[in-house]
Amino acid sequence: MPLIPEEPQIHESAQGPRATSATGRTASTPRPVPGPRTAAMPRPGRPGPGPARPAPPAQRPHPTSGRPQAAPPENRSSPQLQLIPASADGALVAADEAVDLLLDSGRAPGDILVLTTGEQHPWATHELSFGEAAYWAQHEAGDDVFFAGAAAADRLKSRPVVIVAVNGAVDDAAAQALFTAKRSAGALLIVCGDPQPVNAVFGAGV
Repeated sequence: MPLIPEEPQIHESAQGPRATSATGRTASTPRPVPGPRTAAMPRPGRPGPGPARPAPPAQRPHPTSGRPQAAPPENRSSPQLQLIPASADGALVAADEAVDLLLDSGRAPGDILVLTTGEQHPWATHELSFGEAAYWAQHEAGDDVFFAGAAAADRLKSRPVVIVAVNGAVDDAAAQALFTAKRSAGALLIVCGDPQPVNAVFGAGV
C-alpha cells in the first residue's frame, strides 16, 4: 500500500528523555542536542582536518548508560516503513538528522546503514579516499554507521535500520534501490525523499 507521509520524526523513542540538571530541574534546551563529534569521530559528511579517519565507535560520544528500554525483538518479516518528506537536495540532510535522532534514542551505531540513490554521501567519499579495502573493512566490522551508494547494495549486509536518501531522480535504478533497502532492513526502513514518487514505487509492489 502507498506510504502515508509523516512528520519528520523517528518513531522509536527518537526524542529521548529531556536533559536535566544536577538538581533535577529540566534544562533550558527543549531536547538534548547531539554534541559535536570529537576529532576521533567527525560528524558524518564533515570530516575533521587532516587525513585522520574515525576511530572505533568506543570513542563516539554517545553514552550507553541511561538508554531507553530495548525495543521488542526485531524478527518481523517486513520492516516498519517511514517516509520523511524531503527534496532531492535536502535528502542527505534529512538522512543525517535521522541518524542523529536514532543514536540519541539509544540505537547502536552498528545498527544503521545509510544508502544514497544519487551522489555518494560525503562521509563515504571521504572514507573511499583511503581505498576500497579499508572502506569495506569498516562495513564488515559492522560496529559503526555505514554510508554507501545504492549501486553497491548487493555487497551490503542486512542491518536493523536502513535509511535511504533519495538524492537523485526516482528512476528504475532508484526504485530497485528502494526494494533492496526494504529487504535489507531488519526492523525499520526510513526513506528521505519526495513522497509522490516514493509512494508510487512502493505502490507498485515489491
